[in-house]
Amino acid sequence: MKKKPNILIITTDQHRGDCYGFEGRKVKTPHLDQLAADGTRFQNCITPSAMCQPARGSMLTGLYPLTHGVIDNGIDMPAATGEAGFAGQLSAHGYHTAFLGKAHFSSYNTFAATGTPECRHSSSGYADDWLGPYMGFQHVELAVLGHELAEMASHNKGQHYERWLRGGDGGEERLALYGTRLAPDVGAMQTWHSALPVAWHHSSWVGDRVVDFLDEQRADQPFCLWASFSDPHMPFDCPEPWSRMHHPDEVDLPTVRERGLDQRPWWHRAYVEDRSIDPAMDQAIYDHGVSLNRLARRNGRARNYNDTEEQLRHTIANYFGMISLIDHNVGRILDAIASRGFDNDTIVIFTSDHGDWLGDHGMMLKGPMFYEGLLRVGFLIKGPGIPAGKVVGDPISNTDIAATLLDYAGVKPLYSMHGHSVRPLVESSSTSRDYAYGEWDLNPEHWGLDLKLRVVRTERYKMTLEVNSGAGELYDLVDDPAETINRFETDRIIRKELEEMLNDRPPDELKDPLTPSGVH
Repeated sequence: MKKKPNILIITTDQHRGDCYGFEGRKVKTPHLDQLAADGTRFQNCITPSAMCQPARGSMLTGLYPLTHGVIDNGIDMPAATGEAGFAGQLSAHGYHTAFLGKAHFSSYNTFAATGTPECRHSSSGYADDWLGPYMGFQHVELAVLGHELAEMASHNKGQHYERWLRGGDGGEERLALYGTRLAPDVGAMQTWHSALPVAWHHSSWVGDRVVDFLDEQRADQPFCLWASFSDPHMPFDCPEPWSRMHHPDEVDLPTVRERGLDQRPWWHRAYVEDRSIDPAMDQAIYDHGVSLNRLARRNGRARNYNDTEEQLRHTIANYFGMISLIDHNVGRILDAIASRGFDNDTIVIFTSDHGDWLGDHGMMLKGPMFYEGLLRVGFLIKGPGIPAGKVVGDPISNTDIAATLLDYAGVKPLYSMHGHSVRPLVESSSTSRDYAYGEWDLNPEHWGLDLKLRVVRTERYKMTLEVNSGAGELYDLVDDPAETINRFETDRIIRKELEEMLNDRPPDELKDPLTPSGVH
């Protein structure tokens, strides 16, 4: 009997869909460029949510956020829901399943102990030799606090990466180096060169652990491994030499840096300009450690962003460096796949949970404006039977990952998924997809706004609808790729077509919303 294919999913966090060499940006990604050349890439993949936890929950389960229940950050994925996702289903069909890196299926910045291994208040209750199971994965090694510099100083928090960094001789020195800033510091938001040696960085740790995992695999048992890098998520604290790889004077800036609020729906102005809830957050966002500890009111973290061009260039250069470091480790992983003889029977997928505005329209980080930099992500797939160099324009979503993996594994899903396998789009030119869908119900305590956003993306158009008010925005991404002209009120025919797509969403939302446990 022929062995089922191995599966390797590699993800990044907050990685824009245009920040690849093959997209034309001045970011150095030779290994990802080669992966795209050797496989098939989808140029119109969107995230099902602009936030980490909802997007990751949809990747795992194949369900939209309002159905799996994690509608915003700060809400834990129910254990039973996570265990029924693709990892649990593949485990039940003979796969050795593993997760290495940042999971973020549960909140870590919580108000109290929740009992999960990712919670900062309860992680210390897990023994050093705990390796799962978790959310359907039989084996896990987690990097919980990759972005939380202040938390790194606490010796009783975190999981495998944090304990490894603190452990043995030199642990205290490494902790000190982790948050040490090297020159130049131009005052850009959450941007600095980290003094931590690259060998101790969490991106290097993920690469190391994946290579070690591959060494341990049996030839007669298929594996499914999710390798999850924590970057290029803020803070933009790239280590040397990768922080110096892209010179600030040479990076490409956003096409449009003006906010153009007169063209936008009402919540754009409300989000950017309203300071009634927490005015101090306007300055706190520049200090990652401060902003992380203001748990009750974090709605203002991307407001009043006024970095100079010099500061923005430094941020983009560090952001690019973080991506290039990940690219280096992707190259190591792909080499390990080949050298161990797995390349002919392994499906490799590379994607991200969501993007970053990165200066687009005068915005940084993320929030309730679904510009392409935030919504669109890369999606590459390579493996046996997958055409090399094929580019697919049909819109897809990361909600499709679960169905895709089960399809290639020959496993019938346990339940009806919202996502669909992309395999027909990969293997046939006669199959097409009309649109991809996303949703986000914002926690007003977290964001300062009560919004219920629905977004639909076709190959040409994108529309966002705010359910409570009926307001929205619609962009023609062919004629207006910079998203400067809102056609929501003027192009009624296209708007009606897109509204019908939104209305196709199955009515299977949770009746009782899950209770938030924190903000991350």
